[in-house]
Amino acid sequence: MLAGSVCAQASGPDEPIELRASPTLHPAPRGDAARRLPIRLDAQTVTASPDLDAVAEGNAEFRRGGMKISADRLRYEQAEDLATAVGHVRISRDGNVYSGPELQLKVQRFEGFFLNPTYHFARTGAGGVAQRIDFLDEERAVATAATYTSCPADGSGGPAWLLTTDKVHLDFANNEGIAEGGVLRFYGVPILAAPRMSFPLTDERKSGWLPPSMGLDSKSGFQFSIPYYWNIAPNRDASFTPEISTRRGASLETEFRYLEPNYNGQARLNLMPNDRVTGTERYALAARHDSDFGNDTLLKMRALRVSDDDYWKDFPSDVSSSLTPRLLATDFQITRPFGDWATYARVQKWQVLQTVDPASRIEAPYERAPQIGARYTGRFGPGFELGFETEFNRFTDPTNASLLPRTTGNRLHALGSIAWPYVTPGWTVTPKLAFNAASYSIDQPIGAASPAANGSRVIPTLSLDSAWVFERDTTFFGKAVRQTLEPRLLYVNTAYRDQRGLPNFDAYAKDFNFDSIFTENAFSGVDRVSDAHQVTAGVTTRFLDPDTGAERLRLGVAQRYLLRDQLITPDAQPLTQRFSDVLLLASTTVIPSWTLDSSVQYSPDSNTASRSVVSARYSPGPFRTVSATYRLTRGLSEQVELGWQWPLHGSTPNEARAAGRSEGGGCKGSWYGVGRVNYSTLERRLVDAIVGVEYDAGCWIGRIVATRQSTGLSEATTRLLFQLELVGLSRLGSNPLQVLKDNIPGYKLLREGRAVAPASSAYD
Repeated sequence: MLAGSVCAQASGPDEPIELRASPTLHPAPRGDAARRLPIRLDAQTVTASPDLDAVAEGNAEFRRGGMKISADRLRYEQAEDLATAVGHVRISRDGNVYSGPELQLKVQRFEGFFLNPTYHFARTGAGGVAQRIDFLDEERAVATAATYTSCPADGSGGPAWLLTTDKVHLDFANNEGIAEGGVLRFYGVPILAAPRMSFPLTDERKSGWLPPSMGLDSKSGFQFSIPYYWNIAPNRDASFTPEISTRRGASLETEFRYLEPNYNGQARLNLMPNDRVTGTERYALAARHDSDFGNDTLLKMRALRVSDDDYWKDFPSDVSSSLTPRLLATDFQITRPFGDWATYARVQKWQVLQTVDPASRIEAPYERAPQIGARYTGRFGPGFELGFETEFNRFTDPTNASLLPRTTGNRLHALGSIAWPYVTPGWTVTPKLAFNAASYSIDQPIGAASPAANGSRVIPTLSLDSAWVFERDTTFFGKAVRQTLEPRLLYVNTAYRDQRGLPNFDAYAKDFNFDSIFTENAFSGVDRVSDAHQVTAGVTTRFLDPDTGAERLRLGVAQRYLLRDQLITPDAQPLTQRFSDVLLLASTTVIPSWTLDSSVQYSPDSNTASRSVVSARYSPGPFRTVSATYRLTRGLSEQVELGWQWPLHGSTPNEARAAGRSEGGGCKGSWYGVGRVNYSTLERRLVDAIVGVEYDAGCWIGRIVATRQSTGLSEATTRLLFQLELVGLSRLGSNPLQVLKDNIPGYKLLREGRAVAPASSAYD
């Protein structure tokens, strides 16, 4: 028999059959189904007494369902359902393998004992040896004087990491192992010990103490925490993480998660009763909730609040869920569709974290309390498309939002459009007529330049958009490709309306790029509409692989031409320049293992590039990637960014497999360098950086990562994260994996494609 089974599978009637190796046999049936299974007994010699017993000798093999017992000599007593095996005994059941010199087992009840066994669990990829294993039933067992590891011997008599115990109780039904007198050693050095240690037998969740976490922080000093995980129910859990900081003192992080058929969410509170550095109470509260009331009525709630303005500097990880760590949102929104109409109501609040230095203060957006609206999209007549939106907003000023008081008030607006797109396989033409109408009610004027108490305007827009796609088959660098030529032309005519006497609650200048140049308004939001009489022209060409459709090369150019001066502009200065800056883009994967991207905003008047982004990435294989990006906004910023993940010494897991070496053994270990550095050449300072090393020994992985995050021109927070991952058991230390995945382009986890450490191990 083979150690694993092979199954033939085909996805469809026309697809070839594919053989897929499986490391386990099919699970054995339970209960009455197991009693009806036949018994198969193979050996060089078999002696049997009908309905009594059978003795097999010489490569004996006993099989019943998914369980297989092999031995030098095996006796099966039918009346007692008892199998007795001696000499090179091996059991394979549900992917778990036990081997040793002597076994006695009641097969159907899986009740008996194994002397001096070696065992291996398929789900965790780890195992060990024991003095004796007593099988209590199909789901429970007790191992005496047992060890556990996923490492082979390191050449000095023992594995790299080893868990030794006096006794282990295994309960597969409840996914729980309880070790008595457990000691965890790493290269012979005890690193963790407990009189009673509880751990999961798979990667499923279970209650208990999790491995401790340690780290260094320039603002908090040495930090030590040990979480307790509470698996309340399959759809609810909670964690409690007491932490001690050498500089700041004690804190407690509490997190609760829930998942119900019609709603789900989580809440997290990090509380420090007394920060020894500031002498105050510090906290961060984050909450998320989503509900489905039926009929597509959805409720979304988001909240993030902290105790003080400096919290984002001292505890950056607590506000990492916000894209803007100094602008924290509380957002409640409910939506419901009615046919082609979508209705919604929303309340949005902000907590603004300001600094003492006026030069580094931020301008916060307005709060909306409430925002109530409805949107309609539909078709009618001979291909007409209709869009309409109406909305009421109450705009209020967040606390600490600005150095100067700002206008507050109400706005009722309506946006509408009617388009008649004419579509063919090769080109489209879309004439459209739209309007932007708004009415304002101001609370009270602030200063001489304040908007009037009431005002309104209606601004119409006429546009004509045409896009074309031409294709041809050609060759590129000697390879057959399909080339496209995609010109686009947009004409816009928006009437001028004086908007200087009206408030501006939500309008901001759009970023000038390939997407925004083909829009009708230079502003986002509602309150400002740029007058326009202009034509925008652009063309893109792409080279595609004719077999896969993969894009090998893209080139594009676009420019806008004003047919008259533009008076409503983002900088409030009339725009008389007829030709806009030219936008250029290029990207290619023609060079093997290379990805090149660039976009340039070129000014014909100054004959310079006012903005540009150029990036290159070299990725010859997994765990090998190097990227570089250059960003320039002339007169404002200039930055260079480097990112990498690269082997420093040793082979990658893929190379080890190709050479016929197991990742779990026989591998000397591999070093990897990881990092990302962002440097401002204009300010001559390091903006932020992540630098670290990873060591993959096959059965354990070590990581040391240092991060530096700027919190001001002369301020930064530095953290040191280190982690020891024992494959098949758990992870010890702080977790830098999310930091690496979020910040290093192309980063790949070293543990992908093999046994993963269980999510949690618990210690009592």
